[in-house]
Amino acid sequence: MSERLRNKSALVTGSTSNIGQAIAEAFAAEGAHVIVSGRNRERGAKVVEGIRASGGRADFLVADLDGSAQASQNLAERARETLSGRIDILVNNAGIYPAAATTTTDEETFDQVYAVNVKAPFFLTAAVAPAMTEAGGGVIINLGSWIARLGVPVGALYSSTKGAMETLTRAWAAEFGPMGVRVNAISPGVILPPAPEGSEPHPGQVMMNGTPAGGVGTPDAVAHAAVWLASDESAFVHGTVVDVDGGRTGAAVIAA
Repeated sequence: MSERLRNKSALVTGSTSNIGQAIAEAFAAEGAHVIVSGRNRERGAKVVEGIRASGGRADFLVADLDGSAQASQNLAERARETLSGRIDILVNNAGIYPAAATTTTDEETFDQVYAVNVKAPFFLTAAVAPAMTEAGGGVIINLGSWIARLGVPVGALYSSTKGAMETLTRAWAAEFGPMGVRVNAISPGVILPPAPEGSEPHPGQVMMNGTPAGGVGTPDAVAHAAVWLASDESAFVHGTVVDVDGGRTGAAVIAA
């Protein structure tokens, strides 16, 4: 690797598996000291162990980002302490996806999804951004989703939260950009870990048929985009949503 993030420190939420894990591993491979965070201590420890075994720097902080300002502020404070007082990069990745129709979604589920997917990153950003400006700058990367702009059945609740995150990305770019903090987002398409040999095709493959990519993506695809957005290579990029979706939202889908 080129160590594009050498001497940088990063906090990646929801990084004990899948996309978040891939981002944490990619950041560490590029020289960053990474905080892996999530609710599962065992998985978090495994991710950190893998990063360290590859020569990277990482620590795990357990965190249940339930949407309360206190939970987000607590994680920000512990992350700064672990990273010697500075967070250069924040990735708001943690989220939940209940596959429920609008008519069967109860109020408790609605509140929980908005708490985790919108309130938690909102208050975490509020806790991290001021210190970034005081330190001379930083980078915030939010995770959106292709279904924020292309409706799918039983996706109304989740997609609305991701639409909120894309809107916050633009608003935060305007708010914090003049103070040296770049804010952008990544909108993944159907992303799945590489399938074990001999496993059955995933239902998500159907939604990617006829796209330019012709199939699902892997977490590494999102991680590569995150490294670019976190690095100085994207210094002139503000308030942008980078689609990493195999062309699902940007090109005509030809049904086979």
